[in-house]
Amino acid sequence: MTSTAAALVTTLEELDTEYVFGYPGGRVIELLEYLPESDVDVIRPRDEREASVMAEMHGRLTGNPGVLTGQGPWIGSLGMMGQMEARLSSSPMVVLTEASERGEYSTLAPYQQARGDYGGFSLPSILDGVAKEWWFPRTPTETLRSTQLAFKHAVAGRPGPTAIILDGDAITEEMPEDPIPPTWESTEQTKTWDSAPTASDTESAVEALEAAERPVIIAGNGVHAAQAYDELAAVAEAYDCAVTTSYLGKSTYPETDDRAVGVMGSFAHEGANQVVSEADTLLVVGCRMNPMDTNWQAPEFIRPDEQTIIHADIDTRNAGWVYPADVGLIGDAKESLQALAEAGGGQNDWALDRASEAREWFHAPECDSDASPVKPQRAIKEIEAVVDEDTIVTADSGNNRFWLLYYLQTPAVRTYFGSGGVGGMGWSVPAGVSAALTTDNDVISVAGDGGFAMTMNSVETAVEHGVAPTFVVLNDTSLGMVRQMQGEHTIAGVEFHDTDFVKIAEAFGAVGTRVEEADAFADALETGKAADEPHVIEVRIDRDEEMADTLTSSFYESVGGLHE
Repeated sequence: MTSTAAALVTTLEELDTEYVFGYPGGRVIELLEYLPESDVDVIRPRDEREASVMAEMHGRLTGNPGVLTGQGPWIGSLGMMGQMEARLSSSPMVVLTEASERGEYSTLAPYQQARGDYGGFSLPSILDGVAKEWWFPRTPTETLRSTQLAFKHAVAGRPGPTAIILDGDAITEEMPEDPIPPTWESTEQTKTWDSAPTASDTESAVEALEAAERPVIIAGNGVHAAQAYDELAAVAEAYDCAVTTSYLGKSTYPETDDRAVGVMGSFAHEGANQVVSEADTLLVVGCRMNPMDTNWQAPEFIRPDEQTIIHADIDTRNAGWVYPADVGLIGDAKESLQALAEAGGGQNDWALDRASEAREWFHAPECDSDASPVKPQRAIKEIEAVVDEDTIVTADSGNNRFWLLYYLQTPAVRTYFGSGGVGGMGWSVPAGVSAALTTDNDVISVAGDGGFAMTMNSVETAVEHGVAPTFVVLNDTSLGMVRQMQGEHTIAGVEFHDTDFVKIAEAFGAVGTRVEEADAFADALETGKAADEPHVIEVRIDRDEEMADTLTSSFYESVGGLHE
């Protein structure tokens, strides 16, 4: 006989699971008892929040579900950060958690009871608000089949998080030898197939692109999810398009390329926004067109009554969700783009010259400033100087993300990933550790002092597992974005005690450095990137350099100003 927990670990191995990110507790202890003898490595950060972000980033980078595990009450609370980001950033994830039930005592409200009975709380209800699908198996056979389905649904269609709630006997009993209904081989049960647009829709899109005089591609996170980078480049060249991205789509297309115009939207390049506005045809690929992408639907920005809109998305509900689409291409982004690249082509005298002009917005006089404290624009340019095609930058929320979106000119695909689904602070540090574990790339994690402090325990995880991200802390001793937006009013809670991040780094076993001048920052970055141990670089930035005043789109005025 085989225990259910052992069979579950075998399933993880059959599905080529590299890591399980999580924290021991409750019924997942049975699972963790069998993992040390398996081919699956356990990454145990200091809490479930950091584990959830690491699992989300692993799924985002690989396209295979990142696996998160832990006790139900904490997966449903602390561990929600990564799950929410996975849902809104389309990152595949499988959550293996449990209900902390106590069998015959469950209706008497034992502490941590999560089945949803009277006297307890309902973990299924919590997970239902975030997961694509979830299962609460009652038997060993259901546990195994549910896990297979969780892996299947995490990657089918638009990727996202799925969850299994392990419950008492469903994880502790032995697997039956001849279960009814039967269980099937894991790789067969989890197989999925890509969808592709219809021939008639493809033909309509080709006709529109060939007729365009000012075609622009808007590349979103769906291009990352499908890893359709070559196909995107092929369409841009075939139809002579300028290429912009959403903020989640940044680095789906090299921003140094002749056709690149940068990131569009609220806190993005004015040049890119103007290019989108001037287009006569827009090919939107894997982008939801959320309010930040569309400058809060400023009426003079995207105009469906004047522009032809082709919307390619994996989900038929998303095509034409925000703006009416003239053509919908429903399918995997790789399939849709490949079909367009193979079916036609066109030329114009507009895209290359216009893109060259738009890329000028990657630079400003402050990028060359030698001022101390360091101008944030100059700090981003120093980061850019060490980013090559084998480097990944992870960006947190707040001012640091918007400075990066605007001034970091990515040299290749997959060189930038940011917290932009739910956009939680504290994402960049564990995401950077996960990127270092998952790839052979150099990793630079960028966060403000507030976001770094939330999840700085992940520095210890990097030390423990022998990976060496460089953690950049843009320190203005405050919640900079909130502080700068308070205007004439005073908002409580925006100022921070001046924390010594150098000592904290050293306490975790990393190298800590504080810099207040741009040249010193450049030297510290070079040293950190070349090192075999994690480096934390605290750079003091000019807290009076106003992000919103500098970066806010000119299209905002027509919708009443800043919407944050």
